[in-house]
Amino acid sequence: MSTSDKEAPRTAPIQSATFTNPVNAEIRRAAATGIYDIRGGGAKRKVPHFDDLLFLGASISRYPLEGYRERCDTSVTLGTRFAKNPITLDIPITIAGMSFGALSAQAKEALGRGASAAGTSTTTGDGGMTPEERGHSTKLVYQYLPSRYGMNPDDLRRADAIEIVVGQGAKPGGGGMLLGQKISDRVAEMRTLPKGIDQRSACRHPDWTGPDDLEIKILELREITGWRVPIYVKVAGSRPYFDTALAVKAGADVVVLDGMQGGTAATQDVFIENVGLPTLACIRPAVRALQDLGMHREVQLVVSGGIRTGADVAKALALGADAVSIGTAALVALGDNDPKWEAEYQALGTTTGAYDDWHEGRDPAGITTQDPLLASRLDPIEGGRRLRNYLKVMTLEAQTIARACGHNHLHNLEPEDLCALTVEAAAMAQVPLAGTEWYPGKPGGGY
Repeated sequence: MSTSDKEAPRTAPIQSATFTNPVNAEIRRAAATGIYDIRGGGAKRKVPHFDDLLFLGASISRYPLEGYRERCDTSVTLGTRFAKNPITLDIPITIAGMSFGALSAQAKEALGRGASAAGTSTTTGDGGMTPEERGHSTKLVYQYLPSRYGMNPDDLRRADAIEIVVGQGAKPGGGGMLLGQKISDRVAEMRTLPKGIDQRSACRHPDWTGPDDLEIKILELREITGWRVPIYVKVAGSRPYFDTALAVKAGADVVVLDGMQGGTAATQDVFIENVGLPTLACIRPAVRALQDLGMHREVQLVVSGGIRTGADVAKALALGADAVSIGTAALVALGDNDPKWEAEYQALGTTTGAYDDWHEGRDPAGITTQDPLLASRLDPIEGGRRLRNYLKVMTLEAQTIARACGHNHLHNLEPEDLCALTVEAAAMAQVPLAGTEWYPGKPGGGY
């Protein structure tokens, strides 16, 4: 065979960086169904996060603390500004709001049990307060949301704090969803909704249009509760400096700031992935707003969105937060996306670690479902024990880091204890790029 008869070498196939396989699959899904994709969880895209920061630790210039002989305190008090009964927690890690409806009654009870055993608080979420959660929660924060589902003044008075939700990190400017398959008889009764019908929560509160109205609402809630309990204001990570300043001006005791890695029970995927700021980018502007108003530490800052480890906790506190809140991580601790359910995840067309169709109500782990048979798989006592253990480990990890940096309280951690591995993380956290004294935007510049 002559050389001319041989087939010429072909160019190696190259996958488009723009039209990737997941992108093409979504285009085909949209073309086939004509509806947008709904899912739970938070942003899956890679964004600068706490992993891009490192602690410097102590050597000659800093004196470390001995781990087994020198104390490192972890307590925090929330609501010291106006509340007669601020909440004192043993650890600076709280459980974020997740509703009964989005979660099973067993999951809500497990969250209450685990948080109480660890000496911290849990939060109701949309749809009201369940007896299981109140009964097993020593410190329960009652969320006051635009939907007003399940809201009543008696439950407000039974709460240890009230959290006015203005926004959520997974969907800033958007409302919640609870699809019909999760509207059981009990959920429907609590929310005054028809059974089996999709529910869309409002994206803004019906009785105010701006921060002046928020001030009126805070005063209304204080009068209902006799000024006893702290009033939190939760905002999504979008304009953290101005939102924090306005929340303080309106009279908040605590500001809860939720970045885009924060989870949700259900919303549009395009929303989760394309709206909001990474958690790392939110903290320093919020702290600066508090400092500019002379309110840092007087009004407490709670940060949420993608908190997973004690290192994340320590980094958030070093950047100026008073506490953090976890949601998705708490569900994983209970058993969400556990490999033991892999066969059932496969039957649902997914796999362990990727299951996010929480809105469908078919969670094999019994957490994000209202199916009685599936929900019965979750033992709330065992789930509470697992959550307590997880919170304990996170706290020990944070203490380990604080002692290594020479601090006897987690709140003594500071930005000077940190450096950044990337320019983006350095700019967001306003800490030096590793090996330099510089970060983008540093006053005076220079290396």
